[in-house]
Amino acid sequence: MQRVLNYINGRLVEPASGQWLDNFEPAAGRVYSLLPDGDERDVDAAVEAAQRAFPQWAASSAERSRVMLCIADLIDANLEKLARAESIDTGKPISLARTLDIPRAASNIRFFATAILHTHSQVHMTDSTGQTSSGALNYTLRQPRGVAGCISPWNLPLYLFTWKIAPALATGNTVVAKPSEITPMRAYLFGELCMEAGLPPGVLNVVHGLGPKVGAAIVKHPDIPAITFTGGSKTGAEIARVA
Repeated sequence: MQRVLNYINGRLVEPASGQWLDNFEPAAGRVYSLLPDGDERDVDAAVEAAQRAFPQWAASSAERSRVMLCIADLIDANLEKLARAESIDTGKPISLARTLDIPRAASNIRFFATAILHTHSQVHMTDSTGQTSSGALNYTLRQPRGVAGCISPWNLPLYLFTWKIAPALATGNTVVAKPSEITPMRAYLFGELCMEAGLPPGVLNVVHGLGPKVGAAIVKHPDIPAITFTGGSKTGAEIARVA
């Protein structure tokens, strides 16, 4: 039976626990693959990899754009494979996955990959005072924060997964992501595409597993200063409380 793997430090790896969860095909009601039952050990390894990768990844917007556009091209090239996986994993019509979900994932990446090449910042000049002959210059610096934790939902697995990680990566952050344990297949396949595109190890890390284990470990981790989450209101309130 096929096994979904974690994507940590540029490699596809098994969970530290050695334990696996069933992944069901909803149309047939049968288990068709296994996914990692990840825990905080996997998250810790992912964060360490992301921290090591951060300085080099943050250094060049042009290089970030180049790699991300390559990933978007690979999504387009693998449209049928990704759409079929989306349909099996979620139970949605393959025609919808083929025309909406997968193309939008590529569009998400392209939007942010090109936006970072055309940034601007506001500058303000203050009035001069009696002590100075000219005013002070006030300007804004936009800098990456470090490691971003991205937790995405089940219903639009690749669409919303890329909607979260694309802006984080484009602006120079590295990422530790958790896809839904209900629909994990696209994030696994996305990791393969990132490897093919030459994404540097540790820039994106994907840890599979349950929310109370993997999601909670991401939210409370002291070295993840930014969290993005889409899901239930109760879970969102708990994330806000912890963060």
